[in-house]
Amino acid sequence: MIRPWRLEDPGIYHLIGVGGLVGLVNAFFRFLVTPVALQRVPRSTIAMAQNFEHPFQGLQFVQRVSGGPRDVLVASSGAKLYTFSVDSGQRLSVWPQDGADTSTANEAGSNPENEGPPEKKRKVDPEEKKVTAAPEKKKTAAWSHIPILTSTPDGEYVVALTAEDKCIRVFQIEAEGTFLELSSRPMPKRPCSITFMDNNEILLGDKFGDVYSMPLIPSAEPRISKAAREHQKRIAATNLTVHTQRNLKSLEMQKQQAAKKAAAKADKAPEDGPSFEHQLLLGHVSLLTDVAFVSLPSPDPSSNRKRGYILSADRDEHIRVSRGPPQAHVIENYCLGHSSFISSLCIPQWAPEILISGGGDPYLLVWNWTAAHVLHKVPLVEETGEGKDVAVRSIWASSFNLDSSDPTGLILVALEGYVPTLDSEEYSSNNSSSPTLLSFTLSSDSKLIKQKPLTITGNVLDVQPHPLDNTLLVSVDSIREPGSTQDWRSAPASSQTLLEAFTLKQGGQMLEWESAPSAFTDSINAAGTSIVSAGADKKAQTVLNTSLYGLENLRKKTYGDDDVGSIL
Repeated sequence: MIRPWRLEDPGIYHLIGVGGLVGLVNAFFRFLVTPVALQRVPRSTIAMAQNFEHPFQGLQFVQRVSGGPRDVLVASSGAKLYTFSVDSGQRLSVWPQDGADTSTANEAGSNPENEGPPEKKRKVDPEEKKVTAAPEKKKTAAWSHIPILTSTPDGEYVVALTAEDKCIRVFQIEAEGTFLELSSRPMPKRPCSITFMDNNEILLGDKFGDVYSMPLIPSAEPRISKAAREHQKRIAATNLTVHTQRNLKSLEMQKQQAAKKAAAKADKAPEDGPSFEHQLLLGHVSLLTDVAFVSLPSPDPSSNRKRGYILSADRDEHIRVSRGPPQAHVIENYCLGHSSFISSLCIPQWAPEILISGGGDPYLLVWNWTAAHVLHKVPLVEETGEGKDVAVRSIWASSFNLDSSDPTGLILVALEGYVPTLDSEEYSSNNSSSPTLLSFTLSSDSKLIKQKPLTITGNVLDVQPHPLDNTLLVSVDSIREPGSTQDWRSAPASSQTLLEAFTLKQGGQMLEWESAPSAFTDSINAAGTSIVSAGADKKAQTVLNTSLYGLENLRKKTYGDDDVGSIL
């Protein structure tokens, strides 16, 4: 007869033993806890090879003219700003810190009138509240990327634009390389270009065609809007406070005048502008793409003062030359010569009377902008039968010291979503399947002379010359396929490259570039940036692609006869 065992049966301890029983219990709990614990393990060592890193969208060396704190490299990547030591490349600071409150800009830019009614509150039982209370969510930035990053000429201040909240933020870099935010001013429309005038006043253009000026450091006293001024002018007296017949008659006349003014303004749209100090200087009918400011000696030989000019470009192939404030309404001339949109204006510091412009055309134009005269037309790509559109991402002017005593001025051009076909002999040493950064010198007769380009491992996002070792730093997109603005790489590299360095040398009849890896770039690449999931879905990929690449949206669509027939 088989007798069922019981827990109090001493035979069970003989079969399993106390130690074995404890081991079974531990194994059971380890089986339950392991999946949760794995989720809590920091993924920096596991997922680094499985995910991409945000590239640097903007680079800016901050050099103090007056001395003081150390010089730093400021870079924008995703929703964050970084500072790095110019000497070693060591990361010094990150802004905003994880969990920092960034809701002030959102609240300043929000419009309560456009928000819906508050949600109905549900009465919650105290006991239920204790059970369902969730831990506080980690605060994230109110923006996804920082498209514009620049600094004042004296290196004292850094200005950045955060995208979704359209906020102009002014920083001061402290001695330790940390960010001190001095002001944040939300604009009603998204700025597309930011530069500075001679007095360090901010000059910015928005995508709706308006160009504004505003002080670098806002005034402590807020600007009074027109609606507030009208409210202050309202008649305060009533029939209860006025008693004499003469004063009652005057009050009635004032009410009649106020009613006439209100009727005259009824058809006009109310003013709804920022509350901080700003001034509208000029406007374009078309979408604005870039703004530049330059000062030239006064045409009056007896005057030592300089005259400022504002150069503004738009989607409709126009470059307008206007006088600087307070005569910004005066248009000096128009530089007309492009057949597609204009995306970049470049005025070299060593030749302020020369303008180099590019955009949706397969060529650059060199201008004497004071006379609106084209000096040189420079093709960007070889003549091929592909018929692929070309878009100039940006044009930079930089000086480098070679063996000669005089610095060599270079014009660098990056194309967006295009790999030039380099079949000519002068480019035979370059890999034609890789993105290139085009290089030119500006001759004494204001012509661009083609030099050997730089071969880059990914799309070029921004460039900055290193102030100490005479090298050129290039921000590289290591997420997308080289030459593409939409297609992602199948898998991230084991060590992702965010920055590449190049040095310039004389190579026969043309200048040549050599890759120059250094401890500076190695330190920055090793530090990395925020993570981008390699398994992001198509929608998330499209959002990230749009944050970096959007020039093709400026191109006007053309329809053939077949297309028109299908539309009709």
